[in-house]
Amino acid sequence: MSEEVTQETGKKRNVRVPHSYVILFSIILLATVMTYLLPAGVYERYRDERTGRTLVDAQSFHDVEQAPVSLFGMVNALPEGMVKAADIIIFIFICGGAFSIIQATGAIDSAIGKTIRRLEGKEKLMIPVTMLLFAVGGATFGMSEEVIVFVPIGVALARAMGYDDIVGVAMLTVGAGVGFSGGMLNPFTVGVAQSIAELPLFSGLVLRLGGFAILYLAACWYVMRYAAKVKADRSRSIVHDLMEADPGRHDVTEEIPFTGTHKAVMAVVLISFAYMIYGVVKEGFYIMELATVFMGMGIAAGLVGRLGPSRIASTFVEGARSIVFGALVVGVARAILVVMTEGQIIDTVIYSLASWVSALPGALTAVGMFLVQVVINFFIPSGSGQAATTMPIMTPLADLVGITRQTAVLAFQYGDGFTNQIIPTSASLMGVLGMAKLPYERWFKFIWPLMIFWIAIGAVWVFLAAVISYGPF
Repeated sequence: MSEEVTQETGKKRNVRVPHSYVILFSIILLATVMTYLLPAGVYERYRDERTGRTLVDAQSFHDVEQAPVSLFGMVNALPEGMVKAADIIIFIFICGGAFSIIQATGAIDSAIGKTIRRLEGKEKLMIPVTMLLFAVGGATFGMSEEVIVFVPIGVALARAMGYDDIVGVAMLTVGAGVGFSGGMLNPFTVGVAQSIAELPLFSGLVLRLGGFAILYLAACWYVMRYAAKVKADRSRSIVHDLMEADPGRHDVTEEIPFTGTHKAVMAVVLISFAYMIYGVVKEGFYIMELATVFMGMGIAAGLVGRLGPSRIASTFVEGARSIVFGALVVGVARAILVVMTEGQIIDTVIYSLASWVSALPGALTAVGMFLVQVVINFFIPSGSGQAATTMPIMTPLADLVGITRQTAVLAFQYGDGFTNQIIPTSASLMGVLGMAKLPYERWFKFIWPLMIFWIAIGAVWVFLAAVISYGPF
């Protein structure tokens, strides 16, 4: 609960914030109602033989028979969402169990204690350096869901440094979000969008690099400002009450010696992370492959840490059980997309927004494209999926209204990337929050001002791109 001060009495009163599941179910209910109010419509899709991608025919939108979702269908969307998000849910359970095993060896606590001693007096450097590392990951190989595996360590380190769980999550996921959004070399957003727009791959690097730098600085300032406030007064933390209720979670005792066994366990962890990064970059690893590596890492770390088979098994179950809430919330959020897909209103929304953009004057068309992509990202949170759906529409629209295709790609890139940090339909965000046991409504309270900053920066940068005829064409 949060507190407000009433004007009449000057006294504080408690304001009840709805449970995360209540917020998500309310959105599902709204989506269901919209399947009755909005006309159903679809674009024709076709397979691009050159790239193998399924694209949208920009001129093919047509109305279809109304397909309103019934009450039964709305409720059925919840288990359907669980099925469609099964890979993420399983991944979260395995990560939770594996980290529980590693933590039971004492290796994480002792390693963090040693890190604290080395960073004494330099704690502030941890946030910008960590954010930069994850930003590079987001900008190069599209790091997104991969952030989930680092969350327990990030939260533990943040708590040990005198910050809170939100700082631990933010320096990882916001850092990766800067890179994913700024995406100079992101193959899943810029790469796909530019190939559809028939632009040279990763062209226009200089302007993107400038946008990346500004977004990174804004994010660092925002996270460090909040972190300093929390370090000065823990009661000002957005999750102060949750941390008070669970004071032992992620606590680190600096006196724990970093033994040879601990070093061996951390070596297993580091080798596993290195293999995961190699797999993502070189072998195309995704959720199931990462889950496999994590499962192996947990078992190997437990054996090296001398826990024994039975202790490893029981600890794994305890870790998985502790994050049931966060794992299942991913499936509940996916139900929103299930309802809108079955009601056939997603394409209707896209068509209506594209029609609105085409009516805007001059360079404002580019800003309109950006804002439209922001809205569409709620319904299609997949970067490559959104590119395949919207770029075949936005590319000819850009030609028609006289802005460059490169500007249209930039509008897509920013519109797709920014709000992944706040929309409940983002599987990666819900996975991160689930792993951190962080309620969505608390994260929303923290992140929404940064979203305003980013959207404002994006609008200015896209407008600039339109004015200078950002190219090559």
